Amino acid sequence: MNELVADIKHQISGLDPIEALSELAAHSPGKIVFSTSFGWEDQVISHIIFSNNIPIKVFTLETGRLFPETYYTWNRTMDIYGKPIHAFYPRHDLLEEMVNQKGPTSFYESVENRKEVEPLSRALAGNDCWITGIRAEQSASRQDMGNVEWDEPHQLIKFHPLFDWTLNEVKAYIRLHDIPYNPLHDRGFPSIGCAPCTRAVQPGEDFRSGRWWWEDQSKKECGLHEVSGETLG
Repeated sequence: MNELVADIKHQISGLDPIEALSELAAHSPGKIVFSTSFGWEDQVISHIIFSNNIPIKVFTLETGRLFPETYYTWNRTMDIYGKPIHAFYPRHDLLEEMVNQKGPTSFYESVENRKEVEPLSRALAGNDCWITGIRAEQSASRQDMGNVEWDEPHQLIKFHPLFDWTLNEVKAYIRLHDIPYNPLHDRGFPSIGCAPCTRAVQPGEDFRSGRWWWEDQSKKECGLHEVSGETLG
């Protein structure tokens, strides 16, 4: 798969995010998706896709435990752009079985427990390319990545169009284009996931310290993205 990654990197080399996403969408028509959790970076990418009518399906994982502010941002985004955001829910039979056997807070106990419910695999099935909002400066692990990589568990290419952007550049783009964003960001939440697993951080704390804070540094992320044995959310 190294050759495929190299080919994609060459294909989009020197292109800005709008151009790169358009090129990839043309290369994999109907088989390219973007996963949003309605954070700063994801809102920028949604704006780029929707404003430029790039044929990329936008989806989110709906756990039923999102913050009210996240639902507000979700609704606001659909209202402004008039485009669908597809929700993937956990299979009710698997969720019921897990809760019945382990209780409603088993996700606090292990990384394996919180990976038991499987909507991401269904959302990515049959696609060639997965777009994400990963940026290099978000963690030390991400700095060792590239903007294009092969996702072995899901057997597809991953592209991170904002990989080299700083947080200040992301915020500036949001202000410039008046993009709706999650109000939790203004309350000390640099990273936003499900309500039970996310908290505000104090000035000077690590970017990821508000996610899965009860786990050690190498295991506390959401599990959507895996690099060198680590999970990155």
